[in-house]
Amino acid sequence: MSNSKALSTKFALVLIAVFAVALSAQAQAVRPEIVASGLQNPWGLAFLPGGRFLVTERPGRLRVVAADGRLGPPVAGLPEIAAGGQGGLLDLITDSDFARNRTVFFCFSEPGPAGRGNSTALARASLSADEGRLENLKIIFSQKPKVASSAHFGCRIVESRAAGSGAVDGKLFLTLGERFSRKEDAQTLDNHHGKIVRINKDGSVPQDNPFVGKAGALPEIWSYGHRNAQGATLAPDGTFWMHEHGPQGGDEINLPKAGANYGWPVITYGENYGGGKIGEGITEKAGMQQPLHYWVPSIAPSGMAFLTSERYGKAWQGNLFVGSLKFGYLDRIELSAPFTTPFTGKVVRESKLLAELGERIRDVRQGPDGLLYVLTDNSNGKLVRLLPGG
Repeated sequence: MSNSKALSTKFALVLIAVFAVALSAQAQAVRPEIVASGLQNPWGLAFLPGGRFLVTERPGRLRVVAADGRLGPPVAGLPEIAAGGQGGLLDLITDSDFARNRTVFFCFSEPGPAGRGNSTALARASLSADEGRLENLKIIFSQKPKVASSAHFGCRIVESRAAGSGAVDGKLFLTLGERFSRKEDAQTLDNHHGKIVRINKDGSVPQDNPFVGKAGALPEIWSYGHRNAQGATLAPDGTFWMHEHGPQGGDEINLPKAGANYGWPVITYGENYGGGKIGEGITEKAGMQQPLHYWVPSIAPSGMAFLTSERYGKAWQGNLFVGSLKFGYLDRIELSAPFTTPFTGKVVRESKLLAELGERIRDVRQGPDGLLYVLTDNSNGKLVRLLPGG
């Protein structure tokens, strides 16, 4: 090949590469629109009919946000909440049949008797017709044991679907932290610390849970060896996904299987705060599951959602979105083969969105309109809608 032809070929390849990068940047461009502000450390987001929103504030308030962004007064009827540190009123979801039964589920840090200790609890209630109060409140699960700690409550709720059919199956997953000071509990089955639990919507235990009838094991447990999971969602095929905080490094994405052990604190890709190995300092061990993906350094993940709509173009469909508290961005995660059942792919690319906001991203959800919504975590927290295009 002549020098001139070689140069022409190289130039053409450079142009193609630049064009591809430009197309990628264009595909990733979104325009944040502030829907509401003035929320105090919002934590969980759900959608109501008519374009309204239901938002929890960590200090212990539940609010309806109008479609135009107006904040309603605090909804009455919440239980007593041990707000402080990482605790407070945390995640919530509306029931899949909310239009008929007006049922909501929410989790929170529940104080022990006479203020002795606390733990994560899950409640169900009905939102009144005027949306001003909760009715028929019932605590359907309470993490055991209660301990004196202001950290690692976990507390993400997912309504599950039957494998294969995609139909809701009347069951709930709830993520539970290991309370920081009780990390060794994550490896034993006689407590709820560092576990994923699975219960029926009335609080009873599904008889197909993996530890039902096993001596010394709590029957609500679905999987164990977790640290502090603040993100959980269903994949397009209905598979349960979650992520969890590592210590200093080692945040993980996992697909918890029934009865499986995810290793904390025996195996981890992180280290102690300030440095130094955790335990033996190993990252794998027989009988313990490896994460699908991990972050070093930690991004401090919170919130998790799959995008199933085409509102941002085909390239975004099937992407996973995770908020970063530490670095203040929304992580767009592209997966190979996102729609396979079971999932056999991997993370192939990550992109940072909303970094210009300079805010901690606490939650992310896909709305009924197919758009993504996020909550920012500060004393003047915001509800933000992501619009397609730069």
